[in-house]
Amino acid sequence: MGNGALEGAVIAVAGAGGPAGRAALLRLAEAGAVVVGADNDPERLAEAVDAARYAHGGATVTGETVDLLDLESTRDWAARTEKEFGRVDGLVHLVGGWRGSETFTKTSLDDWDFLELLLVRTVQHTSLAFHEALQRSDRGRYVLISAAGASKPTAGNAAYAAGKAAAEAWTLAMGDYFRKAGGEQGPTSAAAILVVKALVHDAMRADRPNAKFAGFTDVEDLAESIVGVWDKPAAEVNGKRLWLTEKP
Repeated sequence: MGNGALEGAVIAVAGAGGPAGRAALLRLAEAGAVVVGADNDPERLAEAVDAARYAHGGATVTGETVDLLDLESTRDWAARTEKEFGRVDGLVHLVGGWRGSETFTKTSLDDWDFLELLLVRTVQHTSLAFHEALQRSDRGRYVLISAAGASKPTAGNAAYAAGKAAAEAWTLAMGDYFRKAGGEQGPTSAAAILVVKALVHDAMRADRPNAKFAGFTDVEDLAESIVGVWDKPAAEVNGKRLWLTEKP
């Protein structure tokens, strides 16, 4: 078990209970990392943690319910993780959500209120809570999953695209922090953005057997790409959008 770059690393995963989180826990554990998952749904989080433990005997995979909409709760999670394991080498942000409308005119600002919390506030809280620990690491990575729509919004996706764009801007600002902290030697930690069109998993295919899901990224491929962020030097991925789909 382990691919070198992640062997013994301590990786926190926010939004670990969803399909993408489940795939990430499995792949990170396979790569030899200690994986610390958080989700607001304790039942699905427990299922994801158990699946990763079962698939990779001997792997350390833990989970706890954390309110990522509360900054102090998120800071406490970061502090507990570093205290228990002695370090934090990564935070993977997989908290998601989507709402859209038929037209731009019919956009509901209630959708923005909902998405701003999930897509932006959780990024703000996790980045502020973990950035110092990540900078202390010799391989710290903050990994945001974003959407191509942030770069080319459609009329019915104004709230979603704006939320993703804000999350990207916040993450890039964190990357600038890592760049400046690295000085002339360059950054030792990085904030990177993985950009997809949308995600697909086996349950979606089962529900819609005739759908093509063209351009979608399978959650297992996403998990592989997440692991790949640690295979590259910090300077190569810091402050970068890494495209897993065609640029719009």
